[in-house]
Amino acid sequence: MKTIKLLLLAALIAVTATPLLAQQKRLSPHETISAVIDGSRVTITYGRPYTKNPRSGEVRKIWGGLVPYGKVWRTGADEATVLITQKPLVLGETTIPAGCYSLYTLPEADGSAKLIINKQIGQWGMQYNETQDLARVDLKKQSLDTPVDQFTMAVSKDGSGGVIKLSWENIEYSLPFTVQK
Repeated sequence: MKTIKLLLLAALIAVTATPLLAQQKRLSPHETISAVIDGSRVTITYGRPYTKNPRSGEVRKIWGGLVPYGKVWRTGADEATVLITQKPLVLGETTIPAGCYSLYTLPEADGSAKLIINKQIGQWGMQYNETQDLARVDLKKQSLDTPVDQFTMAVSKDGSGGVIKLSWENIEYSLPFTVQK
């Protein structure tokens, strides 16, 4: 019952924040993806920028360019990406309680990257507060044979749990997780 109340509160906050965020001008389309993994609905809402600059049409370098190495990125466009989970998730060695979080990514020049789970929600752009970080978890990098023009996230069943994937340009980062029983 407590989990349901927490999720309803998170959804209420997200719904009431949306009109405020809409007052900012979005440059990219947004998408909500969702999957039920081992009895827990995992939902992510994020902005989907393109490789091409929306103003000039010029092709941009993504990793190490638009998304600089060594700096926190909001994992999408416009407002911070939001993760909602109905049950606790285990990401790496970290347990993320049921609730609503912002996701950020920290890519490095050596190809490694971390997914940052942040307790603060509703931020526009890079209004990022590191003191609100719940966890930083290593992502697995894979090169893609076919480039991805529009930033894409996915949540799906994978083995004994699920996986979150971030794909853009010629790279895919992934993070397996399990649902805490």
